[in-house]
Amino acid sequence: MTDDIRNIVLGVVAVGVGAVLGWIVRTSLWRRGLRRKQAFFGLPKNSECLLVVNREAGGDGAVHRHDVFALLELAALIKDCGAHAEIVQHDTARQGFGERTEICLGGPASNRRMAAHLASLLPGVTVTTDPEPKADRNAFRIGTERYPAEPGVAEHVLLARLTAGEGARPVFLFCGQRAITNQAASRYLARHHERLARKYGDSSFCLLLKVVNSQAYGPDVVELVADVTRAAREPAV
Repeated sequence: MTDDIRNIVLGVVAVGVGAVLGWIVRTSLWRRGLRRKQAFFGLPKNSECLLVVNREAGGDGAVHRHDVFALLELAALIKDCGAHAEIVQHDTARQGFGERTEICLGGPASNRRMAAHLASLLPGVTVTTDPEPKADRNAFRIGTERYPAEPGVAEHVLLARLTAGEGARPVFLFCGQRAITNQAASRYLARHHERLARKYGDSSFCLLLKVVNSQAYGPDVVELVADVTRAAREPAV
């Protein structure tokens, strides 16, 4: 075997070994990322996730289109974890929490399940559900701070991951001042779940997000206002 042929053979072998090692490393990193995602969402392979939806105001079982878009965002995350989703209406979800991951969507005025979760898990949060006065409608009060809704200009949404119950599977809350803010929060979670998992691990958190100028930008421009976990979990005075 000449030196040229030997060098070619060695080069081919080196390329093959490098390709195999690269595949092994990429596969290992992908599996590690998948395990981290599954742990964050409480969704091991073949597990079940409960999606609790509200009803559009004045609708007969209808779900607001922005909430449908939010469900699509969340369903993709559930599928990535190898889990299965079950969608139920808020007034038919009569069970505890902790046995399986739950994702609850909508404000307390249109979602009884959300109202129950806020009262038991986030007692420091109150939402104005009275239609009058109009300026106070859907305003958040978290601890001593008040966050009014300016429709189409500046609207808020709570994104929370909470653990409770015997099974310790998390409950995710998307409690927005309008349906479009629920979609914005689901998109925020889809984009930032890796960073949130690194920061919080399997701990509970509650974030206040602001959706900016939704009448022009839709659900795409979202700002993190604050981590309000402590104030939200302490009973209101």
